[in-house]
Amino acid sequence: MVRMTMAMLGVITAFSTAAPLQTPAGTPPPVVLFETAKGNFEIQFFPEDAPKSVEKILGLVKQSFYRGQRVHRVTPSLVQFGDIQSRDMSKIEYWGNGGSGSIVGVAEISKKRPHTRGAVGLAHSGNPIAADSQLYIMKQPSSGLDGKHAVIGRVIKGMDAVDRLEKTDLLKNVSIKAATPK
Repeated sequence: MVRMTMAMLGVITAFSTAAPLQTPAGTPPPVVLFETAKGNFEIQFFPEDAPKSVEKILGLVKQSFYRGQRVHRVTPSLVQFGDIQSRDMSKIEYWGNGGSGSIVGVAEISKKRPHTRGAVGLAHSGNPIAADSQLYIMKQPSSGLDGKHAVIGRVIKGMDAVDRLEKTDLLKNVSIKAATPK
């Protein structure tokens, strides 16, 4: 994996003090729909807790960054995707080392967002401010990840589909759901 030092990143802060995204009062949190052959799932993001991380991921979704990627890591406790190299089956041994090429640059780790089943976290290779585009979904709780990775969302629908995902499964389409009026 790519390792970056604080000096290389040019970033001093380790934890976020960023202001929440400016969204109109009463606006529901953003929801992204992931379509796979194993079923669909929806992730609701937490812009109030992780504004820069959520903004980054939603921007990538709007650019169709995740469409056509594959799940590159599956363990008993999580499923992970978000490496652009996973579009190329001939590079399978390198999957998990890539991203969008632009880091978030801040670690938005919140004590109020633990790694429970369905939690969506921002993956990194040892330095939380170097997180980029890789997301993971917890299939089982893991308190050992609390305080080390930012939880930026949660699965609100389709956790059974997440449980069925295997390495190399395709993200056929990824889109932001339109907000439904209250």
